[in-house]
Amino acid sequence: MRNGIELLVRRVSAIPQHSISSSFHFLPQFCTSSSASPSSKLFIGGLSWSVDEQSLKDAFSSFGEVTEVRIAYDKGSGRSRGFGFVDFAEEGDALSAKDAMDGKGLLGRPLRISFALERVRGGPVVVPRLGKSKRDRERIFK
Repeated sequence: MRNGIELLVRRVSAIPQHSISSSFHFLPQFCTSSSASPSSKLFIGGLSWSVDEQSLKDAFSSFGEVTEVRIAYDKGSGRSRGFGFVDFAEEGDALSAKDAMDGKGLLGRPLRISFALERVRGGPVVVPRLGKSKRDRERIFK
C-alpha cells in the first residue's frame, strides 16, 4: 500500500504544474508515507484489551516526555479497539520510542508502531486518474 501511494505521488509530481488544476496541488503533502516524515505522534497498534492510558504512558515515558495518550474504544462495548496514539513533546523521543518498541510485546501482544498521519477533516480526497479519459477510450473502440 505504501509503495503504491509513493508511486502515485511521484507520478502526480512529475506532471507539469501548468497542466494540473489547482485542486491537485495539495495532493503530495497528504500522500507522503508516515514513516518518511517523523512527527511527535505515534500510532500504536496491536494493543491488548487490558491496556489502559496509564499503562501505555508508563510503557513509553522512559523515552521522553509523553504529552498525550489516547486509546480508541468501541462505543457499544466500551472495550479497546486495539490501537491508540502516544504524543511526545519532541520528535526525537518519538523516533527512539518507535525504533525501540516496534515489534516488542506489551501485556502479551506485539506492538505495531508507526508515525501517525494527521487527520484532515472536511478536505476532499482527490485521486487523479492517470490514463486516458472515458471519452478517449470510447473513441478507440469505435
